[in-house]
Amino acid sequence: MEGVGWAAVGLGAALAALYGARYCMAGPSMAKTLVKTASVLALVLAALAFGAPLVVTAGLFLGAAGDFFLSRKGDRAFLAGMAAFAAGHLAYLWAFLAAGAGMAPFWLLLPLLALGASTEVWLSPHTGALRWPVRGYVAVILLMAAAALGLPAAPDLGLAQAGAALFVLSDLILALDLFRFGTDRPHRGRARLLWAAYWCGQALILAGLAGWAARVV
Repeated sequence: MEGVGWAAVGLGAALAALYGARYCMAGPSMAKTLVKTASVLALVLAALAFGAPLVVTAGLFLGAAGDFFLSRKGDRAFLAGMAAFAAGHLAYLWAFLAAGAGMAPFWLLLPLLALGASTEVWLSPHTGALRWPVRGYVAVILLMAAAALGLPAAPDLGLAQAGAALFVLSDLILALDLFRFGTDRPHRGRARLLWAAYWCGQALILAGLAGWAARVV
């Protein structure tokens, strides 16, 4: 099944590259939705083929669902997408704890705490009726990132840590675009950086936790 897994990763990477080159700056369309969602669904197939922990597969699937909803218009679709991603972060949190994550040193946690506190200044006042859902989402992703920082020192788990960091970066850029800069004319470079950080983050979390699972079996 390993060959199927690598083929799925290759397909996902090709679709991710297509999305970044063709659809990243485009308006909503079914083609955009399908390419974006399929690029992460391919990682779901890879997770199954590589024998990754089921909770990781669930996290990837929830990410694909979030991609589907966030590529559509409207507050209801946005809330559904945010809920799917929050559930995906909780799945990764569970996976990190299962891989042995403990309490990270305070000096590593301090930047996350500072980032979370800062959102009350630059983010929350601009979210309107979405203030509490956004606050909840911020708390969930920071918990996931904190768990990643507490993972044991191991090459495979280092990949998962890098993936979690890229995921936080992508959500930070998305928050700025949605609530501070506006999304009518998103900046080309920022939009592509967001997408690259997000997809690579998902792929690295898969690689790290699938590799860890293969070592401990």
